[in-house]
Amino acid sequence: MRKAKAKKAPWAPDPRYSDPLVTRFVNTMMWEGKKSRAFTIFYDAMDIIEKQTKEKGLEVYKKALNNVMPAVEVRSRRIGGATFQIPAEIRPDRKISVTMKWIISYARARKGQSMAKKLASELIAASKNEGNAVKKKEDTHKMAEANKAFAHFRT
Repeated sequence: MRKAKAKKAPWAPDPRYSDPLVTRFVNTMMWEGKKSRAFTIFYDAMDIIEKQTKEKGLEVYKKALNNVMPAVEVRSRRIGGATFQIPAEIRPDRKISVTMKWIISYARARKGQSMAKKLASELIAASKNEGNAVKKKEDTHKMAEANKAFAHFRT
């Protein structure tokens, strides 16, 4: 018989906004354990967003997360020697982590600015339903729609 499943530790709220989602985002963005550097980048990005949009940075950030968050994804499944892309619902926890990874990776891919500026411009674009992260979500949804015929293989 298996042992009990491990409990997930709750995310600690961040210093400025007291929001666990911000801490989770910063942890995802962090490189080589440099958490204070990651917090500085995030807070600088929030300040840039507030200057450019005249809105609260945290509201733009949350709107961007909601706009990028996917509802379905495709998973590869091998059946009878053939590999099928099977559309599947995404767990709520995975939705958030996938969203954050997409935003961070597309912010890093932008050229010629500091990371704070790149992150700010990606978040502003995502909050307006534009940008590469939103395009990635739409592509994922299109792929799931195209492979809807294989949904009966889901287990």
